[in-house]
Amino acid sequence: MRYYPVEFIAAMLNSIMGSSEKVAFYIHFAESLGIQVLTPDINESFSKFTVKGDTIRFGMAAIKNVGMNVIEGIVKAREEKGEFTSLSDFCNKVDPGTINKRAVESLIKAGAFDKLNGYRSQKLAVHEKLLDGAASQKKKNIDGQLSLFGGLDAGAMVEVPEIQYPRIKEFDKKYLLAMEKEMTGLYLTGHPLDEYKASLKSQTSMSVEEIMSSQETLEEEAMAHDPAAEIIMKPSVGVEDGERVIIGGIITEVSRKVTKNNKIMAFVKLEDLTGTIELIVFPNTLEKVNYMIEIDQLIVVRGKMSIREDEAPKVICEDIQPLEKLNSSKVFIRVSDNKTAKEVNWSLRPYLAPYRGDTPLYLFAAKERQSFRLGRDMWLDLKGDGFKFLQEKFGEENVKIVEDN
Repeated sequence: MRYYPVEFIAAMLNSIMGSSEKVAFYIHFAESLGIQVLTPDINESFSKFTVKGDTIRFGMAAIKNVGMNVIEGIVKAREEKGEFTSLSDFCNKVDPGTINKRAVESLIKAGAFDKLNGYRSQKLAVHEKLLDGAASQKKKNIDGQLSLFGGLDAGAMVEVPEIQYPRIKEFDKKYLLAMEKEMTGLYLTGHPLDEYKASLKSQTSMSVEEIMSSQETLEEEAMAHDPAAEIIMKPSVGVEDGERVIIGGIITEVSRKVTKNNKIMAFVKLEDLTGTIELIVFPNTLEKVNYMIEIDQLIVVRGKMSIREDEAPKVICEDIQPLEKLNSSKVFIRVSDNKTAKEVNWSLRPYLAPYRGDTPLYLFAAKERQSFRLGRDMWLDLKGDGFKFLQEKFGEENVKIVEDN
């Protein structure tokens, strides 16, 4: 690991390729070390994760519906006939008997053809027609409709004419990411939460990574460099059982179950920009937040940590609220001390109702040098007169707008 970190992580990724959660964990670990994991590429990817200089190329075997026969056919065509220059060229060069529509669709959705001309939306619109054309041409050749030179060997190219892509727009980013998640279990070219970084930082107390910070492989496994070894995670010692936390992210899985008392509880997978954690939602809480528990929902969760030996940390959910996309600006009101800040917090609420918006409002206690974010119902609309009102009430020198970097 110390001397060959890229090779070590590539080997680990190949050993746990069937588990998208573990793959995500090691990809994030690689990125934390400055090692980039490149997206799948029809001209560069092999079946497994491979090392390319100081980077790792995503393996095609980690894409759903893409079997080894398909991958071997793609690699063979690439090595014998050269790199693919377009989707039509791909269908020309690859033996139609080794590929199928479902595998090509999955490769397009996973982004493996992204470097070739055309949007994913356009490629998905024409790939079936191209494959049908290749299969039809092969059948004609087999039936004896050959050139003047006679026979066509099994490895020869099947001529499929270049096709004009339909004039349609690319799918929106959210849908592209959803396709990647569907095909690989991972977001490869971005994350639905990328636009919510500031929101997560402002509305949560810690990230999943901070909860899992001391989860690591056993030292002897790393020293042995044994990729086949079972990955054993240790719960973080930095978070205690029963400790209250506020975390946020996107729901990726939901499982509802009936308890012995004939009530419904839920087990939820929550993913933020750093990792994934399981939420346990007991019946009484579920009755209040059930409408929020849907796949792809962006949420903020308040709850208690559940730390058990030989189990990954979990959060027992107490409340769920929508994850709000915040304005990049913040408004700070400077007051003398914490006592005054508490008084202002209660007295100011009724006056801010007409100026409600999406810009967070903070009180800064000068004596203790502490900041407090006020409730969501006290945030400001900077396009209105709320900022002017605060300046008149507390003095222009005590009310400032701060822009996030």
